[in-house]
Amino acid sequence: MSQSLDMAEKLGPEKRHAFVHNGQKVFEWDQTLEEVNMYIELPKGVPTKLFHCAIQATHVEVGIRGNPPYLNHDLTLPVKTDSSFWTIEDGEMHITLQKREKGKTWSSPIQGQGSLDPYAADQEQKRLMLQRFQEENPGFDFSQAQFTGTCPDPRTFMGGIRSD
Repeated sequence: MSQSLDMAEKLGPEKRHAFVHNGQKVFEWDQTLEEVNMYIELPKGVPTKLFHCAIQATHVEVGIRGNPPYLNHDLTLPVKTDSSFWTIEDGEMHITLQKREKGKTWSSPIQGQGSLDPYAADQEQKRLMLQRFQEENPGFDFSQAQFTGTCPDPRTFMGGIRSD
């Protein structure tokens, strides 16, 4: 068990991507085969119980109760609302969006905003493909594997992602 957890950590996101608007960081995010994670630094001095987050299949809204929303955007792709959730810890809101299409590479959590450049998107797809290989072959270490040329789509390569 600890070996497979170690491999999952090796193939996990190396760093968060930042979405910056008008020179200010709005949120950071990363993704795995199954989920997209958004991280929002919360303003100091506001009680945590005043923050709210509403996750819909294709939309997310974040804000402070009684104020206009800080984020109020459509998501790039649909999510499973029953297994998506949010938490607050150490002054940061962490939103976990469960992908409806496991293995699909997201270019950004928010539709039309802060998309990854083509190189970064390719690197994400390669990392997700390696995560898929690791998940399907837990006894092997894919953390140093590399692709030459275009990486296949992790959702459809060799018959697609296996379901449990």
